[in-house]
Amino acid sequence: MFIEWLKFKISEEFRELFIQKDAEIWTPMQSKYRGFLGKEVWLNPDNSAELVIIVYWENRELWQAIPQEDINKTEKQFDLSLKGIKYEILENLAYQVRKSPRIIKN
Repeated sequence: MFIEWLKFKISEEFRELFIQKDAEIWTPMQSKYRGFLGKEVWLNPDNSAELVIIVYWENRELWQAIPQEDINKTEKQFDLSLKGIKYEILENLAYQVRKSPRIIKN
């Protein structure tokens, strides 16, 4: 499994709108592609202007197979839906999940 880690900076007053628009615009686009497993939104309790979106993908190949044209179109639609509200992408990372060996205690 692959994790797409996106950390954003957005004013607290617009944070809920940002999350709502992500759910309305990005999630449906992502979910139509094979390999999409789901996503979570993490809020930083110590910094209300920071949030992390975690997207779960079956593997890197399926994630990377999304056409760039669809990503660009969705990004434009998302930005227009925010009506000029500014946000910043602080981190855009990918992680591969490695399963730990199973430990059985007697």
